[in-house]
Parts: sequence; C-alpha cells; structure tokens
Amino acid sequence: MAARKGTAFHAWVEEFFGTSGMLDIDEHPGAADAYVDEAYQLEEMIATFEASPWAQRTPAFIEVPVETRVDAVVVRGRIDAVFQDADGTWDLIDWKTGAPPSKDKLDVRAVQLAVYRLAWARLKQVPLEKVNAAFYYVAADKLIRPFNLLGEKELEDIIRAANSPVRD
Repeated sequence: MAARKGTAFHAWVEEFFGTSGMLDIDEHPGAADAYVDEAYQLEEMIATFEASPWAQRTPAFIEVPVETRVDAVVVRGRIDAVFQDADGTWDLIDWKTGAPPSKDKLDVRAVQLAVYRLAWARLKQVPLEKVNAAFYYVAADKLIRPFNLLGEKELEDIIRAANSPVRD
C-alpha cells in the first residue's frame, strides 16, 4: 500500500508540473477509485504540497533517471525533482509520502541522496559542492536536508566494506 501511495502521489506531481508521467495510475482498471485515494490520504497530501514552497518553484527536471559507478558497483536511480537555484546550485528533492524516519534510519536513507548527488554532479560536470539534496515528507510537510552527505570516497568505502569477505 505504501508503494502504491507513493506511485499515486508521484504521478500527481508529474501532472502538476505538466510533465508526462511514467505511469498514469488512472489508466489501470480499478486503480484509482475514490475510496482508494481516501485511504492513501492523497487529497491531504495534494493540499499540503500545493501550499508548500515546492509548488511555487519550477523544476528543471522531473523523474530523472541517473546511473553512476561507485567503486565496482553501478548504481541506478530516479531523482524525483531537480531544481536549479539562481546561483547555479542544483537542488535534488526526493518526495516521500510516508512518515519522517528516526535519526538512525535517516542516516541510512541519506546514502541514497548522496549517490544521487554524486551522479548528478558527474552528469552535469559540476563540483559536488554545487549539488544539494533533501527529502520532502509531504504528509508531514517536512523538509529534511541531511547535512554532511557522503562524498565519492565515503560512498566507495561503503561499497568496499560491503564487498569485503567477512573474517572470523
């Protein structure tokens, strides 16, 4: 249900910003009944989003597929929204429809933002410092911008540690 809620909200955001969606949830039989939207609290999230500063901004890109190599692993993902500030700094936003996580879970989830940030910096050939990233928890109307996102070396260290044989 959580994945479907996220899919429905992401499809709505794409429509809001006037881009063609990856998936039109209304096209699938029985997929978008009103009672289902109510269960997902979609109307409340839409109202929250429309009242947020994000609704007043124009993204440079929506639902951008990215991939980059981190040590020996190719990592693929999709950045929900990319904004560019007046000073040229990029701002990557990951829309979240669930509740904001605990500090420990946030630290783990921030690795996703760090990888997106690295991939975007490489794609646009800009210094990593010119790319910011954040989660926007729509239902809670809460922007969480993890500070000290990992850089290339720290991400590579995580991959190396995960690929290292465990010693007794």
